[in-house]
Amino acid sequence: MRDILTDVMANQPIDPQESARRGGKPALRKRFYTAATAGTVADAGGYPLLLDGKPVRTPAKRVLAAPALPLTEKLAGEWAAQTETIDPQRMPLTRLANVVIDALTTAPQPVIDEVAKYLGSDLVCYRAGTPAALVARQAQAWDPVLAWAHETLGARFVQVEGVVFAEQPAAAIDAARRAIPSEPWRLGAVASVTVLTGSALLALMMAHGALDAEAAWAAAHVDEDWQMHQWGHDEAALARRAVRRDEMQAAADVLALR
Repeated sequence: MRDILTDVMANQPIDPQESARRGGKPALRKRFYTAATAGTVADAGGYPLLLDGKPVRTPAKRVLAAPALPLTEKLAGEWAAQTETIDPQRMPLTRLANVVIDALTTAPQPVIDEVAKYLGSDLVCYRAGTPAALVARQAQAWDPVLAWAHETLGARFVQVEGVVFAEQPAAAIDAARRAIPSEPWRLGAVASVTVLTGSALLALMMAHGALDAEAAWAAAHVDEDWQMHQWGHDEAALARRAVRRDEMQAAADVLALR
């Protein structure tokens, strides 16, 4: 699913991590505008992002616009924060908006299907057997998610000890699948959270307003935080995690507009 969510950025400047993998420096476009603002008059596509009064285009040449003015104002904030160059790594909401506008408005079903696949092996279903402290942390963070899915969605998922795949009840997957939003912006946000956390159930809880971004992020990183507690911090890993956390917040900003 990450490919689906990033392929539409192909015409954007190469991100620093990809550039590093290729052995070169990031090829970033120079900032070419003075002011980034939100258009206050909506058209069929929503409220447009304006650079020096002119609408911005997505990689597929569609108008970059959001369905709510506060969201376009956040987009404008990302563009205004760019300095000498335009760095997509520091523009998570813009990247998400491009995905929504260029891909999900025309073909949402493949992304719905990919989110549904996560339900079959959702992070919160796979539990450690030891040590006891980690087992307790997972239970504290993840048991409420499974309880919510059962009580709200009518989806009873099964806990699995270990990492070996175990098939979930088809009825549970079908019930949770019906809760995946089809509206492009909300679908894009749910898909993004699903990829970032490894849990479609966490994403659906956020979409229903039953869990905020901070709690969902903490729940998704129980295992990683445990490992860091045991073995110490990896600064490079923390830097990558900070980038993903910004992506999570961009998705949360979309889902907040309920």
